Amino acid sequence: MKVRLIGFDSMGTRGMATFIDVNGVTIFVDPGANLAPRRFGLPPHGVELEALDRALHEIRSLMIEAEYVVVSHYHRDHFLYRKGEEDLYNGKVVLAKDFTRNVNFSQRARAYGLFVTRGVSGKVRSLEIADGRSFRIDRDLTIEFSPPLPHGSENTRLGYLVYTVVRAGGKVLVHASDAQGPMSNAGVEFLKKARPDVLIISGPPTYLRDLKTPEPEIEKGVRGLLEVASSLPDESTIIVDHHLLRDLDYRWVFETVERALSLRGVRVRLTTAAEYMNQPVNQLEARRRELWGRR
Repeated sequence: MKVRLIGFDSMGTRGMATFIDVNGVTIFVDPGANLAPRRFGLPPHGVELEALDRALHEIRSLMIEAEYVVVSHYHRDHFLYRKGEEDLYNGKVVLAKDFTRNVNFSQRARAYGLFVTRGVSGKVRSLEIADGRSFRIDRDLTIEFSPPLPHGSENTRLGYLVYTVVRAGGKVLVHASDAQGPMSNAGVEFLKKARPDVLIISGPPTYLRDLKTPEPEIEKGVRGLLEVASSLPDESTIIVDHHLLRDLDYRWVFETVERALSLRGVRVRLTTAAEYMNQPVNQLEARRRELWGRR
């Protein structure tokens, strides 16, 4: 199972695009990237715009190769939606979050815009609702999905999404899009049951502490990450990125979890997407004030 990560927050843009190759079968989970329209009261800097152009170029190129495309939810950093991008879905099997149930108004509208207004439903080989389903691709490969789980904590206004589970050759990869820790109890239990060898997950949104996300929810996200990590097989890898990497001080979450794991004798590796891909961490959004020369 070969994994390629593109456009994650540790790489300079918002996203969790994950391209998976299993013996020639190609799966693209959440092929999208975007930028925060405002951060610290500032628009994206030119350096961020260049990073977005590079990420989208790579994502669009890989979309041509992908056979299966997964859309975990309809936030604009998780799928391709821009004018002209609809043709990149041609001939794909699209496994998508249900946009008629367990979805808020804005995400329903975006999904309708993609599949109906832009005509993607007529371009794909197949459009399948993913929620809670399992798809056997061949004897040694299945793609499974969680039931709808909260985007962050329970009772969130940000809607619901599905986690993606890829099982191949005795190995398990889980892409837990926008789990934010996970914060939700249901997200924690699903991941403990899945026991992935590789977990790709959005960390808690510490950059929103006391702004939009109360401190107790941040702490719950950190505890959720520790609980999941403690349940995984030895030598597993957890790629913690996305919301967490919008905070320049993200390392405290890694260190908190790593210390607790060490005391428990758990051998699990935590890393960012950039480090997993042997790239330097490049938190452009978190450095936006610096990029604009502001203090």
